[in-house]
Amino acid sequence: MFYYDPTILILIPALIISMIAQSRVTSTYQKFLRVPAQRGHSGYEVAQTMLANNGINNVRIEPVQGTLTDHYDPKNKVLRLSQPVYNGASIAALSVAAHEVGHAIQDAEGYGALRFRNAIAPAVAIGSNFVWILILLGLFMASRQLMQIGVFLFLGVVIFQLITLPVEFNASNRAIEHLENGFITRDEVPAAKKVLGAAAMTYVAATLVSIAQLARIFMLTRRRD
Repeated sequence: MFYYDPTILILIPALIISMIAQSRVTSTYQKFLRVPAQRGHSGYEVAQTMLANNGINNVRIEPVQGTLTDHYDPKNKVLRLSQPVYNGASIAALSVAAHEVGHAIQDAEGYGALRFRNAIAPAVAIGSNFVWILILLGLFMASRQLMQIGVFLFLGVVIFQLITLPVEFNASNRAIEHLENGFITRDEVPAAKKVLGAAAMTYVAATLVSIAQLARIFMLTRRRD
């Protein structure tokens, strides 16, 4: 059982989808990183203008090292943009910058899904570190209670991933809406949607992996029974 675990087969389709999604977001991002936006705005300018237009004046914009390391930090009210996005004037740069500002707007408006995700994030992060410890201890000690606790903790991870989906899709919708309002031309909208759509698929894939992993953990507990 511990050398060959047939339940691992449940994960394979989800992992394949995840690898495809990651490859797609990387290739799409790199492709449109080389396509300059016709109106010449930089990612920083898009972010700054979007924040101002939404009456948000308590969020700092900072450059950060790396590729696709862009994120909004709701705790410290900081929008961090990678160098190619912060300084870049490509379709990819503008799309990513606008998406991250979308999260800042969600935060300012008190968007329900984001608030719920942020509220459970610390508990989920802690719980996820103990899931497999509890599952393995439960298997070795034949403790159904430990395994059930492990399943419960991983259920929190799945819920977190599911809540992440509407948060990300909503931020992308906000990004397109604002980009169309003076930052990109109508002809450039499909390209921006491709960038954001590819990024969204990585979250869908991560959710599928989590669901498959939960099913696997549940099967492990049933096998021990």
